[in-house]
Amino acid sequence: MTDKSVIKVSSQSSPKGKMGQKYLASGIKVSMRLWEEEQPGEPKPQTSRDYETVGYVIQGKAELHLEGQMVLLEPGSSWVVPLGASHTYKILEPFTAVEATCPPAEVHGRDE
Repeated sequence: MTDKSVIKVSSQSSPKGKMGQKYLASGIKVSMRLWEEEQPGEPKPQTSRDYETVGYVIQGKAELHLEGQMVLLEPGSSWVVPLGASHTYKILEPFTAVEATCPPAEVHGRDE
């Protein structure tokens, strides 16, 4: 028998993480989060995570610095941050993007 459950999450009532992300729908192996109107400023702290991230830019611009490379992210761009890769973001213009993480970033303190 197939799983017929459906999960719907409204971003207006989504829980917010410590870094400002809104947690959206989450399954066992993947979850989504929303970065909404992130403001320009200093680069985020360099980090590496024990999950893979794919993202899509809705509006704004940012630089993704990943393992010595720089990628300009702008509306319509998508990207991948591999599991364990050292990276940081620098927001250049008010930035809105959706990311999916595998495994879910918000489980077991992976996002903190």
